[in-house]
Amino acid sequence: MVIINSPTATGKTGLAIKLALDFGGEIISADSLQVYRYLDIGTAKPTMEQRNKVKHYLIDVVDPDEEFNAAIFIEKARAVITDLAKKHTPVFVVGGTGLYIRALLKGIIETPKVDENIRNYYRKLREIHGKEYLFRLLQKKDAQAAQKIKPNDAIRVIRALEVLEQSGESITAKQSRHSFADSLYDTYKIGIRVDSPQLKERISQRTEKMIAAGLVSEVENLLGRGYNKELKPLQSLGYKQIIKYLSGECKLDEAIHSINSDTWHYAKRQMTWFAADKEINWFKPDSSEEIKKNVEKFWKGNGC
Repeated sequence: MVIINSPTATGKTGLAIKLALDFGGEIISADSLQVYRYLDIGTAKPTMEQRNKVKHYLIDVVDPDEEFNAAIFIEKARAVITDLAKKHTPVFVVGGTGLYIRALLKGIIETPKVDENIRNYYRKLREIHGKEYLFRLLQKKDAQAAQKIKPNDAIRVIRALEVLEQSGESITAKQSRHSFADSLYDTYKIGIRVDSPQLKERISQRTEKMIAAGLVSEVENLLGRGYNKELKPLQSLGYKQIIKYLSGECKLDEAIHSINSDTWHYAKRQMTWFAADKEINWFKPDSSEEIKKNVEKFWKGNGC
């Protein structure tokens, strides 16, 4: 398979569609938000025109209030891959959700199912005392895990505390046993590298396009359908800021500024994640012909 993974707003979708058309392939979306119906503009889904050109999978598969996670993604994505392999159809996995891509290629560790009572307890502690308090708590309870998690990464801190409380074992011990060594597929990984000033500008331009395309109306429609604003997908980038605007907490230009700022911080976290993957071959945005030649070599080398 060919994997196209890099930070948001780097041009993954356009490149994937071009390559899929060149090689007669189909695309599996590895995006944790594009799976939700009705979240179209804010998640930068491929347009219907693009999806008519190239078949896409794992877009619009659940409603905003339905469960979706890495384990569900693996199950659905592997079923698609098996089907496409039988038909000798080239597979492109495209997206910025690094966890989903790693889980698909390497598997995931076995951890207890989320206990919402425990999770909400630690979330409440974070709200009352802050992220630093939560991290100090992890240091006391599981020093080994605390050494591998950044103090301000509250999501991973909470998950480590949950796993310890539910299983009596450190999440790092589980990770060590798994080692993420499984690999079911031969892959060629592509990343698009955009320098920071240019990426900031791309993010700003994309936000402008989203607003012009009707992001505010999209959020109004979601709320009008009765979806709770506290749902995970509605607390994602773009949606939570527009919800604040609609509730009168800020002006539209303030919401737009917040979207740009938060998206930039998210892109930096993505860059850190993908930089750790030494299998990724990095290219500039205008390198589509070079990328095409490398993809062709990869498939020929694997007998495809």
